[in-house]
Amino acid sequence: MIKHLHTVHTLTASPLGHLLLAATPQGLSGAWFIEGQRGLPDWSSWGASTHGHPLLGQAAREMDEYFAGERQRFDVPLDLSGGTPFQQSVWHALLGIDAGDSQSYGQVAARIGQPAAVRAVGTAVGANPVSVIVPCHRVLGSRGALTGYAGALARKAALLRLEGWTIDTPASGGAPAATLRPQPPGR
Repeated sequence: MIKHLHTVHTLTASPLGHLLLAATPQGLSGAWFIEGQRGLPDWSSWGASTHGHPLLGQAAREMDEYFAGERQRFDVPLDLSGGTPFQQSVWHALLGIDAGDSQSYGQVAARIGQPAAVRAVGTAVGANPVSVIVPCHRVLGSRGALTGYAGALARKAALLRLEGWTIDTPASGGAPAATLRPQPPGR
């Protein structure tokens, strides 16, 4: 079970919708899209937003830079201690997937030394409390398929496009197909 740790929180705008940012004294503990996000904690009892907090300000600035195409890695300190030890190992493994790269759930399972735990890895990826910064959007299906994302599949596609991926869509204009490929340098 995930404990949603926070002592301070604020909202910040992004091109993909507003994000709720939460932090503890140890670091950023949450970043959730407030619309269409599975796992969004009930933050109605958290009190007023905290404005001017240095760590939340850093997270918001780094998000702005990411969405402007000026940042690929985040420097804001993280507090991922709200998850189980297994979840934390998966979330830390996700931090090793660079922008423009991807891994399958099976590759993440192997990376944490538990190659048979593919479904459990999928569950942990889906429970990631720090969207975008802990890049669960870079985890794809075993054949490169654009699979689920707690922040909505359209957001996952948008994040991958921002990082240089081409996502082929069917001629019918429906949902993105399973075909993803990096764009050549200099896109």
